[in-house]
Amino acid sequence: MTADASNKTSTPIHEPRRPRYVTRGPVPAMRFRPGPATVAVASMLCLLLGLLYLAIQIRTVFSDQLKQEYASLVLDAAARAESAREQLGVWQHMPERSATHAQDYQRAHAEFTQRLASLAALVNASPAPAPHFAPATLTPAANLADTDAMLADVSTYWRAQRDADSADVRVRITHVARTLIALAALLFCMLLTALGMYAKRNRQLAGQSQEFEHASLHDSLTGLPNRRKLLAALREAAASARAATPARSIAVLYVDLDGFKQVNDSLGHHAGDEFLIAVSICFRESMREAELVARIGGDEFAVLVSAYATHAQLADIARRLIACVVHTDERMGLGLVRASIGIACFPEPVDDYRRLVAAADDAMYQVKRSGKNGYAFVTPATRPAGS
Repeated sequence: MTADASNKTSTPIHEPRRPRYVTRGPVPAMRFRPGPATVAVASMLCLLLGLLYLAIQIRTVFSDQLKQEYASLVLDAAARAESAREQLGVWQHMPERSATHAQDYQRAHAEFTQRLASLAALVNASPAPAPHFAPATLTPAANLADTDAMLADVSTYWRAQRDADSADVRVRITHVARTLIALAALLFCMLLTALGMYAKRNRQLAGQSQEFEHASLHDSLTGLPNRRKLLAALREAAASARAATPARSIAVLYVDLDGFKQVNDSLGHHAGDEFLIAVSICFRESMREAELVARIGGDEFAVLVSAYATHAQLADIARRLIACVVHTDERMGLGLVRASIGIACFPEPVDDYRRLVAAADDAMYQVKRSGKNGYAFVTPATRPAGS
């Protein structure tokens, strides 16, 4: 059966929303805000500088330890020389009583001379600047008092040098420990930054994936779901209707805009696009949230009703859709566009939900053949073969 639009009940129509233009003040100057990549690069530079400083400190520690060990060698040699000098002094102050006394004295003097020569070799070969032994103190005729003074100076100098090197090693080890703590903290911050960058990238990819998915399931002009989204929603609605107790019925309303081609031909595609956007907004606002409005072609739309009680509810939806088209046409001052709607229901009379859209399309063409600007239900007599 076909119902003419002249019998439709009056339905409140919402005006499509218009964008608001807000006057803005001067644009504030851009401020530099370091992002994760900038922080990561700065952290890497700090890490490299810290490692370089750490390497220098460790090298200096080893150098100071070598100096400390060298000073200990010199002090050991000085202690042996002083011991030999004390032994020589003992023989020197003993009265001569036999020929062996002179021989023992000569041996003690020779040993002292040898110890002194070894000490002088160590002191003069020092890699660090240090007071050298005077050559006159190493001759057999050297004054023992001058030699004693030289030994005392050597011991004092190298003992102070060893203590200074030891203190320097302790200070540098403290610096190394602090640097290691700072580098560990920096590495921890870099790890957190890397995790933050990874999480941010994942969020960006997830957002892009959602955008791509949304674009693949929605019409780019009107923002309505497209045919792919409609078929997926239809499949879910059919499964839900079958599983419900008692079983529910679902329906598809196929809407074709009569006379829309004249809008494009006479006023241009820009006017046609404006009409499609406006009528899509009206369709959306006149339907409930549970009813899916989709654009499935150039001037073809479909509404999926996931639950209804009577055909009268579907007829009311059809009249609201027709009223949206009429209102949009009148608001734009066209006087050209109306709507033909076919309605197919599942599970009766269409027992296969996959044929709902095609059955509603066939019913819509029956309306067009009967004079357009109305709606018609699919009946068992008019149901397409195979549905």
